[in-house]
Amino acid sequence: MSFWLLGNPLRGVLGITNEGIVFPQCPNVKRAELFAAWDLIQNRAVSGIIGETAQVRDFVKIAGWRDRLTGLNDDEPAFSLNLNNLVVPQMEDVRLVPLAGVDRNQVIAWRKQYLQETPGLLHKELDKQAREDLKRYLERDSHRALIYKGQPVAMTGFNSALSDVVKVGGVFTPRELRGRSYARTAVALHLKEAREAGVNRAVLFAASNAAARAYIAIGFMPAGSVSLILFNDQTDSA
Repeated sequence: MSFWLLGNPLRGVLGITNEGIVFPQCPNVKRAELFAAWDLIQNRAVSGIIGETAQVRDFVKIAGWRDRLTGLNDDEPAFSLNLNNLVVPQMEDVRLVPLAGVDRNQVIAWRKQYLQETPGLLHKELDKQAREDLKRYLERDSHRALIYKGQPVAMTGFNSALSDVVKVGGVFTPRELRGRSYARTAVALHLKEAREAGVNRAVLFAASNAAARAYIAIGFMPAGSVSLILFNDQTDSA
């Protein structure tokens, strides 16, 4: 990933991943500096942009990308949690285990269903992407499975992590097991594990009202909104 510091004195940061996802974090940057930021990535292939809604929408206008908004184009509520305020549901006969402790084929099936249900995430052949995602999770030890009475019932993970903050992602419960508090319990137990390792804050996006209710139940508080935009014409340059 590449980063540029914006403004003098520093007022913001612009990042772009090797896959072409732009991350603006520049709420106090002047408009002229946003145009300068756009100049920095004009020759890069851009496949999408993710960030705080007002910043993303402004950057889309400056970059002239409004005619590319034909793929995933979603505003989702963001949530934040001080892990001192974490609420862990009381559920008997549950434990959290690394994905390596769960049948590989079952996890792949879960990931395939997750990709099918989440618009914009699938960029290649379904089975191939699910297997590649699982390989990455195992290498990073970033995801966990919730075991209830000896059976895996839900999955959760951290899409990214720093020493003091984690971003929750990849939360999934099979359709036939939803509505039983498995997902919120999995997330809470994983965050408890992170807290014991020294992490003090967690953030996430909620893709549905049901997900938002589950996260609020374990202590998350609303923290604005985030825009997630993926372009269909991902091979085009900026």
